[in-house]
Amino acid sequence: MKLPYLIDLIAVGVFAVSGCLAAGRKSLDWVGVLVIAVVTAMGGGTLRDLLLNRHPLYWTVDPNFLYVIAGAVVVTIAYVRYRPPPEHSLLIVDAIGLSIYSIVGAQIAEDLGRPAAIAVVMGTLTGTAGGVIRDMLVNDIPILFREGYLYATAAMVGATLYVLTQDALGRESAAFLGMATVAALRFVSIIWKWKLPRFKIEDWSSP
Repeated sequence: MKLPYLIDLIAVGVFAVSGCLAAGRKSLDWVGVLVIAVVTAMGGGTLRDLLLNRHPLYWTVDPNFLYVIAGAVVVTIAYVRYRPPPEHSLLIVDAIGLSIYSIVGAQIAEDLGRPAAIAVVMGTLTGTAGGVIRDMLVNDIPILFREGYLYATAAMVGATLYVLTQDALGRESAAFLGMATVAALRFVSIIWKWKLPRFKIEDWSSP
């Protein structure tokens, strides 16, 4: 059983909110905000479908995704006009979207008959690519490469756990376990600044 359709729409809406917040920090106009919201919400899934040769692209046959994005943009703009967004709000909503999309991407790859390793890669890509594109467009260091926060690592661990526990737990339970793992790793890394070891070459000199 695939993740419920409503959860997929929630993930799109959450990523659209994160796009709005990123665009708002750069004082973009409303069209710019909408563009950033769209690429944030659907960039990862679109890239996944292209790599998997999955046609037509998911959002071209289901306009509900676009409606949800538009609604998220309107609600977010209206909200921040009267109240400032909470501290770390961008990281929080991004973590929620990451947790859902990482598992959605893995499930789609599985449904197309791809092996488990490819499902993990596609889950990670689906969850992270939209945020990377968003940050590049607003001229920020992509969240994937920022020091102090587990991002792609969280997505990869959650997608791997989902793949490995399906036989024991069933597909739906494994999916929710994977999502909870991604979200937990993201939130813990934000709170305690968890990070991977750095690779650095000392005294590098070109030949």
